[in-house]
Amino acid sequence: MASASTPAIKALVQAKVEHRVHAYSHDPRSDSYGAEAVDALAGELGLVAGQIFKTLVIELASGGLAVAVLPVPAKLSLKAAAGALGCGKAAMADKAKAERSTGYVLGGISPLGQKKRLPTVIDESALGFDRVLCSAGKRGLEIELAPADLVRLTGAVTAAVTAG
Repeated sequence: MASASTPAIKALVQAKVEHRVHAYSHDPRSDSYGAEAVDALAGELGLVAGQIFKTLVIELASGGLAVAVLPVPAKLSLKAAAGALGCGKAAMADKAKAERSTGYVLGGISPLGQKKRLPTVIDESALGFDRVLCSAGKRGLEIELAPADLVRLTGAVTAAVTAG
């Protein structure tokens, strides 16, 4: 049953957070996971692309991993994300490190229900919407929830972390 099919969904159910799960057909040849989610869901749900968020794992200069959650169409400012998390610099994390730490595969990394909870920054644009979508922990599966719930459950800080 979809109500508890991934650790991310399980975390929402356990926290009694109102949410909806949306599934779409993932094309295994696609490596633009966020764009695929936008194409599949934005029009159908009456959302703008900026309401669908991607989860990126970054490595801080201190050596630890962290998570940046930002709108799919936007580019991440590594400097802004690092600064929001109290670190001077950051780089994109190695795929294997990201998967090992979160327990999810690339393209299905959710900010929720990770094996090891990482410091998280969510782009402040999320707060401008009544609902946002993020990965449910599996390619082709998204969770719709209130941005305040996403911030609370991830223990995130919010900041402007997009480039440009």
